Amino acid sequence: MLKYMGLLTTCSIFAALTSIVWQAFLSLKHLNKLTTILIGLLAIEKSLNRDGSAPNLRVAVGYGACTDLVINATEFLNYTDQIPKQLNQEFTVDEVNDETELLQTFAYYFQKGAAAERVMPNSTLFSHIIQKAKREHHGNIQWLIGGNAPLMGIRFRKEGWDVLLGAHMSHKLRRLVPKDIRIAGEEILEDDIHLILEYKAGEKWGPFTAPRANRYILHNDQNNPYLKSLEDLESAVADYQPHLIVISGLQMMDSYKFEKGARELRLFKVMQQLINASPSTLLHFEMASYVEIELLQQLKRYVLPYVDSLGMNEQELENLAQVLEFGKTTLASDCNPRLAPTLDKMRKILRILAFDYYKNSTKSEKMKTRLVTRIHLHTLAYQALMTVSNSNWKNTRLAVAKAALMANRYVCQMYTINPEASSLILDDSFSTSLNKTKAQRINFNPQNPVACWIETLEVEEIKRPIEINICVSPVLVCRMAKKTAGAGDNISAAALSQQF
Repeated sequence: MLKYMGLLTTCSIFAALTSIVWQAFLSLKHLNKLTTILIGLLAIEKSLNRDGSAPNLRVAVGYGACTDLVINATEFLNYTDQIPKQLNQEFTVDEVNDETELLQTFAYYFQKGAAAERVMPNSTLFSHIIQKAKREHHGNIQWLIGGNAPLMGIRFRKEGWDVLLGAHMSHKLRRLVPKDIRIAGEEILEDDIHLILEYKAGEKWGPFTAPRANRYILHNDQNNPYLKSLEDLESAVADYQPHLIVISGLQMMDSYKFEKGARELRLFKVMQQLINASPSTLLHFEMASYVEIELLQQLKRYVLPYVDSLGMNEQELENLAQVLEFGKTTLASDCNPRLAPTLDKMRKILRILAFDYYKNSTKSEKMKTRLVTRIHLHTLAYQALMTVSNSNWKNTRLAVAKAALMANRYVCQMYTINPEASSLILDDSFSTSLNKTKAQRINFNPQNPVACWIETLEVEEIKRPIEINICVSPVLVCRMAKKTAGAGDNISAAALSQQF
């Protein structure tokens, strides 16, 4: 009996050691794969060697700026039993009017790991929350320059571009902008403040666990909703003659209480600026978190027909697809969507916008509108970029690699990427579409990690096929996220900077 017990013990020890060795082998294999992908992405990044400069390339970026107050969400917000433990149905509050609504909307997006941005119209309550953060969490907050336009402008400057920034800022905030960035906009006394509530993957808040790192933004802007720097930027652009104009920050108009017709008038001015841009200047619209259907319909009318390029994350892609096809919005989507349905949505958007473009048959209409020839999607797991063949966009493969590297560098807040501090979410292979008759299966090669292919996009209503280039890259996901707010702006600008 003792003999058998000794044999059983030996077998158990052997099995445990085998399991440990096998897990170590798998871990080493995974690390080798991550390292190989990183080496491949870095090789692509170096393939266009500009030595940190982009000679004579100029970008104008608008509109607006703010001061970001960054704080850990789960430490700042106190979970209470007033929050339903099941938030499976969409929580449809477009604006936050009290602290209960703040906690409920935060809980909804936190459990989904989805980025969100909401306005708090009550200035007194918003000021109270800001003062509470400053008073009770003084040592754990950060004050940073914020706003899509400044963050994208600073990234373009780091990539070697000359930058014209359209923004009204205080003297204090202007000091945070690199001195060689030209600012078009008045100096103001007080900047709008955005409360950035950040959290990491796996953080717990009450019964909820965050599936990924992300942020919830709360604001009470008084300057940005009116795009006050629009006219300043328009005047400066005439002499500046940029190669690229980036429109961003329009989400600050979402759910804001304008006088009747005021918002539409400002968007009409945006449209006029886009129409008046030189035909040789490319125009990019950076999407953001929108919840108000009326604003999205106005963007569909005043912005989308007049730009060449769109940038967005997975939620913004789902929202735009829903608005264009069904005239409705969605509050939160899968925070880690699979590639096949995602690529289908990107194709759908291109088809709809192409149809809208080509149905304008007169020459005068065509001279005013533009065909969207580029869509960049940035997600946690991958970067996907669609460009129309023979358009003005260059280096699609390089742009995707640059975006994938920037995703890790920005979130980890380190230029040097550490494979041991990263993870891989994207599968080894993927289908290019849910349409089985048209789909192809693509296997990733870690040594050449950016997969690119060419397709013909049929636009049946106009009998005009469009040839498109598609490139997809896995992202080495930063496991210890240090910053998520502004990641999309930096990723999008980094990719754009490589396509000229």
